[in-house]
Amino acid sequence: QVQLVESGGGLVQAGGSLRLSCAASGRTFSNYAVGWFRQAPGKEREFVAGISKTGGATYYADPVKGRLAISRENAKNTAYLQMNSLKPEDTAVYYCAAGSTWSLANQYAYDYWGQGTQVTVSS
Repeated sequence: QVQLVESGGGLVQAGGSLRLSCAASGRTFSNYAVGWFRQAPGKEREFVAGISKTGGATYYADPVKGRLAISRENAKNTAYLQMNSLKPEDTAVYYCAAGSTWSLANQYAYDYWGQGTQVTVSS
């Protein structure tokens, strides 16, 4: 089992920045790819960004390319999502997930999920 806890969400004005963290415990974190997903009210959960086990490969959804950056520190069992130039449409609950997968954008490929952290971007 891997337990994931997200933090760093909050309220920010459009154009601002936030950094989300995903702290892992349990099994060896470096054995798992990590993905960030989000779910806005009334919408389905969608892929945001993913990173491979070693951090050597990353993948982003088109709406966030150039604004959001995923990273990880395996020595700290933590993954991050740096969010810049935020827009109101980025408002959602953000979830991190871990799984033994190369299919970074496929939410069904992830085995473990955090509880989510709310990000609200005001206009």
